[in-house]
Amino acid sequence: MGNSGSGRPIIARAAALAGLGAAGLAIAHAAPGLTAVAPVRRRLFPRLAGLGRPDHVALTFDDGPDPASTPDFLDLLAARHTRATFFLLGSMVAEAPQLAAEIAAAGHEIAVHGWDHRYTVLRSPRDVSGDLARACDHVWGATGQRPRFFRPPYGVLSSGAVMAARRLGLTPVLWSSWGKEWAPGATADSVFAAVSADLTGGATILLHDSDCTSPAGAASAALGALPWVLDECSARGLAVGTLADHGLDQRMTAGRPASPSGGGRRESGFA
Repeated sequence: MGNSGSGRPIIARAAALAGLGAAGLAIAHAAPGLTAVAPVRRRLFPRLAGLGRPDHVALTFDDGPDPASTPDFLDLLAARHTRATFFLLGSMVAEAPQLAAEIAAAGHEIAVHGWDHRYTVLRSPRDVSGDLARACDHVWGATGQRPRFFRPPYGVLSSGAVMAARRLGLTPVLWSSWGKEWAPGATADSVFAAVSADLTGGATILLHDSDCTSPAGAASAALGALPWVLDECSARGLAVGTLADHGLDQRMTAGRPASPSGGGRRESGFA
């Protein structure tokens, strides 16, 4: 009985240390998510915020390709002779690979937004890594473009997402100006006002070409605001284009995989 009682404090201390260790790991895993706070990333992580050339604005779209809305964005961009960067969801590419190919064929830059639109901080590093590799494989296979940029769902990074992106040769990029068309009741006017509020030379604009993770009508609000956004950039003397043209550094891995042969779907190079 005496030996059993004397061991209890040791067991309690061990449990407390284990709890602290687990808490520390959780904090470390979620710490990169602080960059989701716009003032933090603009001040401390300008590249992550998408701040590039002062005479240029990077135009980016998330959540496609969506057959219900993406073609309208492509038509408008073609009419305005403007190229953009599309952060594609792997699950959406799997449903509409031909549309993904059309985005690339139109001269737009292809980037990756993950497989499903889920918070990376709520998933294990292994799950995030597998998710991102799978998305990259499908995106590259459908478009013929190897993604160079990664934007995590909801703009929230985790240590697992950062490590997976580094291993796959992807540069994480969030944004510095967005339309907030996901807000209930958003309109073209509200989207334009939101973008304009933070629009400066060197900004990266985020809009959505799909309603798949937003209220119905979100993409329509973004589409309605897009001509005004392009006009505003022109009035300010700002060129509009892709992230590749924006002057952001590329932190590519030394051992990046070779291009898929024959243009077919590639399923293992990012694993």
